[in-house]
Amino acid sequence: MEPSTNFSMPVTPTHLPSDTFDEQSQLGRLPNGVYVPMLAFFTPDDEVDIPATQRHTARLLAAGVSGLVVHGSNGEAVHMSRQERKSVIKAVADAVRHESDHAQMPIIAGCCAQSIRETVELCQESKEAGATHALVLPPGYYAGILNKDIIVDFFHSVASKSPIPLLVYNFPGAANGVDLDSDTILRIAAHPRVVGVKLTCGNTGKLARLVVDTPKVRNGKHDFFVAGGSADFVLQGLVVGAHGTISGFANLAPRACVRIGELFEQGKLAEARDLQHEVARGDWLAIRYGFVGVKAAMPYFHGQGELACVEPRLPFKSLAQDGDAVKEIQQGMAGVLEIEQRLVAEATA
Repeated sequence: MEPSTNFSMPVTPTHLPSDTFDEQSQLGRLPNGVYVPMLAFFTPDDEVDIPATQRHTARLLAAGVSGLVVHGSNGEAVHMSRQERKSVIKAVADAVRHESDHAQMPIIAGCCAQSIRETVELCQESKEAGATHALVLPPGYYAGILNKDIIVDFFHSVASKSPIPLLVYNFPGAANGVDLDSDTILRIAAHPRVVGVKLTCGNTGKLARLVVDTPKVRNGKHDFFVAGGSADFVLQGLVVGAHGTISGFANLAPRACVRIGELFEQGKLAEARDLQHEVARGDWLAIRYGFVGVKAAMPYFHGQGELACVEPRLPFKSLAQDGDAVKEIQQGMAGVLEIEQRLVAEATA
């Protein structure tokens, strides 16, 4: 049975930050560009490292990214308490507000749980901490008895009750193998408070279909943000109409990722393709080694002062800086590092 399309609006929460997006801004399409699913940082005594979080936020803002994502799969949300999650969002929001040029930047918080009730609670807490949007996985724990109607109703119910708009997070690896097809995402996108999708599945055919077909389920409006979920297909996504990318590799090389989009917009496809080749080569190491590998590369890209940022939370352990894995990462990312350093030099000259 099709879920109802008589969508209700959320009840206004009792506490809302006064300086976040207003309702009209939230429901407009997110700005085009690169969004960074930020790493999580911990102190040597395993506390959330607020200074490192805010330092990294400032670095990404300076690189020209369009938005920040907190508690994505790179952000170790599953390793944090709900209080810690709120503290990270607040730290990022405070850092963004401190930079007046970026005061209206989207801050998208991962709000992933298995029930509608808890997912809405996470959206509420994220809003109170300063997030403007929520990124939500399908509830895949009971994947064996999950059907498309349940998934669509889950997203529509959360969207109607959440104080902030939603983006669908299609990442089968983090949702017990649940991979939403374009037909299902289009059904979800019919809800006005579902405003985008991150396709970590890497399916550019799905991406193309969503770009062209979402206006048909949104009263002709081109207000649905469609983004790839990896830096290894930024250009490929743009060619078929993607509005941006939400890429963990941008923690390391944000300017290179931004530059691909700039070259594409300028019609410099050969240069964009060459840069995409180098970014894809580096991103493959990030994909293979996951967030632990991205953390290991932080001192390589951002200086030895970030050496303390390499530690993940147990049960994961950092890669030895003199080990074979880190050497492979450094060799595989050497080309994009050189490009990133050149772009930094050009921006600060």
